[in-house]
Amino acid sequence: MRARLACADFTFPLLEHHASLQLIQLMGFRGVDIGLFEGRSHIQPSGEFADPVASGQRLERRLSNLGLEVADIFLQLDLDFVPFAINQPDDTRRLHAREQFLRALDYAAACGSRHVTALPGVRFPEESYRDSLDRAKEELAWRVERAQRLRLEFSVEPHVGSIVDTPHKARALARGVDGLTLTLDYTHFTRHGVPDEEIEPLVEHASHFHFRGARKDRLQASMAENTIDYERVLTRMEDLSALACGGVCVERLGTLQRLRQRVRNHPPAGSDPQALHTVTRPMGSSPGRHQVPGDRAIQSWVPGWPVGRPRHKCSPE
Repeated sequence: MRARLACADFTFPLLEHHASLQLIQLMGFRGVDIGLFEGRSHIQPSGEFADPVASGQRLERRLSNLGLEVADIFLQLDLDFVPFAINQPDDTRRLHAREQFLRALDYAAACGSRHVTALPGVRFPEESYRDSLDRAKEELAWRVERAQRLRLEFSVEPHVGSIVDTPHKARALARGVDGLTLTLDYTHFTRHGVPDEEIEPLVEHASHFHFRGARKDRLQASMAENTIDYERVLTRMEDLSALACGGVCVERLGTLQRLRQRVRNHPPAGSDPQALHTVTRPMGSSPGRHQVPGDRAIQSWVPGWPVGRPRHKCSPE
């Protein structure tokens, strides 16, 4: 088992879907994160889930022809993450979210993914935080159990605006729901001024990781402005990988070393570059306000993504 690098198809929203997949393949990636974001992604739940198995198999064939595999299916059911939040008090909406999640599992299995990401729910103002949180935990536990039936790993992406809007709350949620993991993206907290040291404890709960540049008040920033110390993040990943493997896990650690080689020479803004041996940055990220291919590049790290296994609006992507 080894970690792999992937690139999200929603990195390139201005391209047609097949063109974005071709670009990802040409950049040398084998893995792809597929965004199923209703109302804004290349492919969307309302279309793909009419027949999730057939749609998933069709996607798998398209990717296979390009030498690509699915690393993650990221499900969002609305442009706004409140109407169909997993912990909706409205029974009809909550049931709809469950039904769509089951379709997402069938879709993931059919396209060869072994990992599914969703959002963790929100706090509803008409009730206490505890009531919203308890319902979210109940729904997440149900999703973990359903995913495990298909040997899929399920994670949520913590973000500001969700029920877990701080690293501390996100860690408590991961610890409070057996089998739940995180899709971790530091940038959601970084843009609100949360320091790396407060986010780092979440790494041990992450089954999927997003890399991109950010700074305070900017969810996405050029690497010249980036303040996240990805060198430290990678070191923590390596430490956890070694522990998980009972010592040295050459393939997994080697993958992270290759990432270091690709993204070196861009230290966090304000740091002393002489104090760092290597640092990381998302490939293809570029400064400027306009989106161009690569401007929104998100690189994903998937711990234990094995070879050959069929494995956010204020947008929390």
